[in-house]
Amino acid sequence: MKRIFILITVAFIAVGAIFADEAVLIDFTKLTADITVNSDGGPNQNRRTMMDYGAVAGGSFTTEQKQVMKTSLAIANWEILLASSSRTVGNATRSYTSEAPSKQWGTVMGARIHFPVEPFNSWARIVPPFEIPAYEAPAEVDDDGNIQPSDDSSFTGPSRFEDGYGIVKNVGTIKSVAVDAYGLNFPHGLSTILIDPQGTEKTIFMGYLSYDGWGELRWDNPQYIQAVRNRELRIYPLYPEATPFVKFGGFLIQRDAAKEGGDYIGYFRDVKIIYDKAVLDTDRDIDDESLWGIIRTRETAKKVYEMEQFGHDQVLRYLDSQKQATENSFTPAADTGTQQ
Repeated sequence: MKRIFILITVAFIAVGAIFADEAVLIDFTKLTADITVNSDGGPNQNRRTMMDYGAVAGGSFTTEQKQVMKTSLAIANWEILLASSSRTVGNATRSYTSEAPSKQWGTVMGARIHFPVEPFNSWARIVPPFEIPAYEAPAEVDDDGNIQPSDDSSFTGPSRFEDGYGIVKNVGTIKSVAVDAYGLNFPHGLSTILIDPQGTEKTIFMGYLSYDGWGELRWDNPQYIQAVRNRELRIYPLYPEATPFVKFGGFLIQRDAAKEGGDYIGYFRDVKIIYDKAVLDTDRDIDDESLWGIIRTRETAKKVYEMEQFGHDQVLRYLDSQKQATENSFTPAADTGTQQ
């Protein structure tokens, strides 16, 4: 009896030791522009993360207009959202993201944020050009950015935005979050924004950027219980519950009123998480999903909703870009040869 108790104890310790898993939530070295879409210049979009919102634009647009309604998570497409008190034209114009060549990592994300120089608190969010879809199936993308969805309706592998493109699935409790960021001795605070399946944002403070060079800023969950015997054990139905996920929502840069204002320059390589799996991977006797198809139906509906939400914002931006003035100077008056 004593030997059985010892074996059970060892088993619980072993389970606790391997309870957490590690994954890269987003890797900016994978978001380089590698194809040219609707441009006469060089590459301007990222092939893997291309999204076509022409399908949800409505019937009032021509075929030619819908063909240019494409975007991706290419680094230059990310946006800087300033606090309302700091959102002047000058500050917004001088706040943007750009690809940054790193000798150590290759291409990473670079961000310039122009905070007010006046002494008051401010913040800025570095966010993707659209909310990263959690249910986007794999697809083939050609050199012109045209997307050919997979015809395999039984596909159960990673979606298009997993494996370092902004989504990690089967996430239970998050144990730790880490950001590889390049500091230039700025006294600003850095937070990571995570989004759960219900759309709730969680802003996690990572630390201050007051150091020089590459460094890992890490947050360890103070509510994480390592010992399994101290956890509250619950039993949930295994099917047809879809596995939960975590989505990258961006960065938050906070500037204190007593600290340096003006331009902030920063670089980011990736965001990693250590987490408990929500559901263990097991070899089950019956393939529930193949028989009932409940999760596939739900995820298809959620995917359509995500596309509608994403497409609405992108169409509004497209309309605004079409109304934007393109002239840089006035047309010179005709020379009649008459002198006054």
